[in-house]
Amino acid sequence: MYMPSNRGFITDGLRRSIGDTMGKEYWIGDVTAGSHDAKEVVLKGWVHRARGSNKIWFIVVRDSTGHVQCVAKRDVVGEECFESLRNALIESSVEITGVVEPTDREHGHEVQVSSATVVGPVNPDRPFPITESAMEDSDGGETEFLLDNRHLYLRTSRMTTMLKIRSTVFGAIHSYFRDRDFTEYQAPNFVAGAVEGGSTLFEVPYFGKKAYLTQSWQLYAEAAMPALERLYTMAPSFRAEKSRTRRHLTEFWHAEMEVAWASNDEVMEHGEGVVRHVASTLLEEMSEELEEMGRDLSMVARFAESEYPRMRYDEAIEILQSKGVEVEWGQDLDYSKEKILTSDFEVPHFLTHYPRVAKPFYHRPDPEDPKYVLCHDLLAPEGYGEIIGGGERTWSEEEILERIDEEGTPRDPYEFYIDIRRYGGVPHGGFGLGVDRLCTWLSGAEHIREAIPFPRDSRRVTP
Repeated sequence: MYMPSNRGFITDGLRRSIGDTMGKEYWIGDVTAGSHDAKEVVLKGWVHRARGSNKIWFIVVRDSTGHVQCVAKRDVVGEECFESLRNALIESSVEITGVVEPTDREHGHEVQVSSATVVGPVNPDRPFPITESAMEDSDGGETEFLLDNRHLYLRTSRMTTMLKIRSTVFGAIHSYFRDRDFTEYQAPNFVAGAVEGGSTLFEVPYFGKKAYLTQSWQLYAEAAMPALERLYTMAPSFRAEKSRTRRHLTEFWHAEMEVAWASNDEVMEHGEGVVRHVASTLLEEMSEELEEMGRDLSMVARFAESEYPRMRYDEAIEILQSKGVEVEWGQDLDYSKEKILTSDFEVPHFLTHYPRVAKPFYHRPDPEDPKYVLCHDLLAPEGYGEIIGGGERTWSEEEILERIDEEGTPRDPYEFYIDIRRYGGVPHGGFGLGVDRLCTWLSGAEHIREAIPFPRDSRRVTP
């Protein structure tokens, strides 16, 4: 039986057990792989396309594992069955019984139909709206029509492929951290204060009080750091940003980690490690899917195998200024500048040592030059920009109070955070990885909206 998660097969005993539970024994991926040649199968799926004549009808049926052509002959299946198949519109669900035969046609195998049932018909007055012409007019699913019909667009081959790539990325991130004895740890989504800039907080009413949707797991991770020492999460974060770039969402998935006794360099090693591990896993498990997305596998191999260079903020400013970009020392680098900076990169680069004035209070000042902080961003090549932000944390009580006060930030919402330093504070650090951005870049997608089932941005909260 075809198992998309590990691209393998299972025993007959387990096949029967799963089949009994799921009500489905045969998968199209098995049929096209040749494991059922000359055998009768019962396929359950959806009509992808169909054509034919009064005597023979060709139906391409899809399920989550692939497509296969089914051949129905009027004199074999009978009048009633033949007409029901002829009238089954695209995306009608069907159950088809037939014998598998090898063929020179598109999918390598086809099914000679003996009987069939249309399980869920499509009303001819409301045909499936995602047509080939609608797809041709789109650019990675960015048209308003396809976004409005996202719940149906998910069924298309491109989106199904992306969802499988996305699932593999999530699994690879989990395996990286679990293989290194990190503990998965969850934090609240309702919070009292900001992690990033306060202007990007989503305010929500909370029983007569103000609360906010979390921008990051970080502050609450630091609370658990003295207990667990190595911890990570995969969870949604929220940023009320009105940016309309190809990499911004208001709700996105965050992979974050925190490590006790770690320096900025050690945190970067984990950042590079997890990204290279994800790229390597995609090559091993999803090479066909990446090629379907139009991705050059040699590039993904480069991202998996190469070391990631490091450059300081000051060097980046010099490079940008040499390219004619108007940027002053002390400014944070927005996407437009990152895009220019990374245009010549062949692999991701770490950008380190931002000015103290450009980063929030939790970034630790560099003891060797306190006008900088011990932080880093990992910038992906090809203009994709930042995918990781992290660094060492300000870990002593004296320093954290100084940093909070110099920003003019109220102390009250962060008393619990200050307490972490009062009771046995230690050097530590961590990072946040934008999983949707990572999926977008490694798959070669044009827009981050391609990489998530239901994208949320400043203009869209439906469907």
